[in-house]
Amino acid sequence: MARVALENLTKRFGEVTAVNDVSLEIKDLEFFGLVGPTGCGKTTLLRLIAGLIRPDIGNIYIDNRLVNNLKPAERGVRMVFQSYALYPHMKVYEQRKFSNLNFGLKVRRYLSEEIGRIVEKVALQVGIERKLFPRKPKELSHGQRQKVAVGRAVTIEPKVFLMDEPLSNLDPQSRVQVISEIRRIHRELKTTTVYVTHNLVEAMAISDRIAVMKEGTIQQVGTPGEVYTHPANEFVSDFIKYYDISYFLHALEKRL
Repeated sequence: MARVALENLTKRFGEVTAVNDVSLEIKDLEFFGLVGPTGCGKTTLLRLIAGLIRPDIGNIYIDNRLVNNLKPAERGVRMVFQSYALYPHMKVYEQRKFSNLNFGLKVRRYLSEEIGRIVEKVALQVGIERKLFPRKPKELSHGQRQKVAVGRAVTIEPKVFLMDEPLSNLDPQSRVQVISEIRRIHRELKTTTVYVTHNLVEAMAISDRIAVMKEGTIQQVGTPGEVYTHPANEFVSDFIKYYDISYFLHALEKRL
């Protein structure tokens, strides 16, 4: 699929430096977690990869291609937002009309037969029941909305799948279920995935590797076990201690 490489990225908003000289390599097919406290720059980094904002300094490579000047639609990436960003007036899926699951396919002028085949396949992959097709987002639970948001993103088969705090609106029980589903979908789709969260336990339970961020800089990159057993500095150590260690160990043992 795609390797993502960030080279000396810096992004400023006025006098605030949101991302400060970040270099990072995300391997092909890797599930990579960006984690850190609110305001550390992780969402800005994700938006830079997506092309929603442009860097002031540095380069972004996707699949070994420099994408700095490419529009989001030209980068081969798809993003799931914290707010789901579903079309509220559209149904989950409607064959002859624009709907949440077929919108991107119709815009790209796919044939109706091919759209139906793709939507049916994606719905099965992400666990969207057919009975939900006629419903609008307001008629869905938070968990169901999240699945539709994921489904819409993967209909175009992206090279890189970007997820920004996708579980923050879910209750704990739904969160565990959706984490399992996201990891399963990642295995099935074989797509490089970058996953942003402020929750260290969540990141460690689901990611192959993680990067811990603080004030726009990366403090440590490693596997969950490496970061937990050998924190790079006092900040990372304190960040780990903030969480329930027994819960973390359970999550690590049950790696998805």
